[in-house]
Parts: sequence; structure tokens; C-alpha cells
Amino acid sequence: MSKILQFIRHSKSSWQFQVDDHDRPLKKRGVNDAILVSKHLKTILLKPDVIFCSSAQRTKSTATLFVDILELKNVNFEVKKALYDFSGPSVLDAIKTCDDSVTVLMLFGHNYALTNLCNSLGNISIDNVTTSGFVQIEFDQNSWKNIQNGKTTKIVFPKHLK
Repeated sequence: MSKILQFIRHSKSSWQFQVDDHDRPLKKRGVNDAILVSKHLKTILLKPDVIFCSSAQRTKSTATLFVDILELKNVNFEVKKALYDFSGPSVLDAIKTCDDSVTVLMLFGHNYALTNLCNSLGNISIDNVTTSGFVQIEFDQNSWKNIQNGKTTKIVFPKHLK
């Protein structure tokens, strides 16, 4: 049985308000890009078994848009503070502790962690996972703790759809 990892970087966020980084909301462009990408994915997405999401407001807002449009309200949704990580080790730890009964894991997170992980786990070099960007990597592994050397099978960025 293979494992499929779906990364989604949070949508473009706003710096307009005097709030802590963790609490920044989405910009209108971010909302529009999330809608654009999720509508595109609707017909080609493998439905996840579980969704992991950073605890930051911008990732939760992005995830809500994707979940609504992709009709994933019945999928187990877990907010994880450890995913509020910008380099990657905590995100990788969260992935590797995922229950092996899960085949498809969707994860909403931040850069540079997502770009680093896509490049270290997948087989295609990505300069930058853009805001609202989607990357899917498939692994010929039975256990999340053993994932490595995956095959990048889908990359969808807003700029591909405009």
C-alpha cells in the first residue's frame, strides 16, 4: 500500500492589521486564489483520509475554503501547533507520526517548510511552493515513518490557472 502526501501552503495573508504573525488573516487575493486552486482540484483530487492544519489563522482560513469547496467536511481535521513551523523538522515529525491506516494525508502549512519538504521528499525541484499552492507526492511505503524518495505527481499553483 502506498502513502500519498498532499501539501497546501496557506493563501496570501494580510499585513494590514497590527496582529501577531500567528493571527494574520487572509487577503482578498488569498481567498480568490484558494477558491481558484480548490475548484481546479475538485475533479482530480484523491480524497484525503485525514487533514493536518497549522494552528495559524491564515492556514485555518485557507483550509476552511478548500474543505468547503472540495466537500471534505466529513474528513478528520486536526489542528496541530507543531505545523506552525517555517523550516520543516516539526512538520516532518507530524507526518511521520501519522497513523499507518491513513493512505492520503492532506497538510496545510507554511513556507519554507513546505518547499524544503517537497524538495527533500519528492523527485521534482520546486523553487518555491507559492501561496495557495498544492503539491502531491506519492511514496511506495507502507508506513509514514519510512517515507522518503517519493514521486511528485501533481503541482498546482494559482499562476498555472490564470
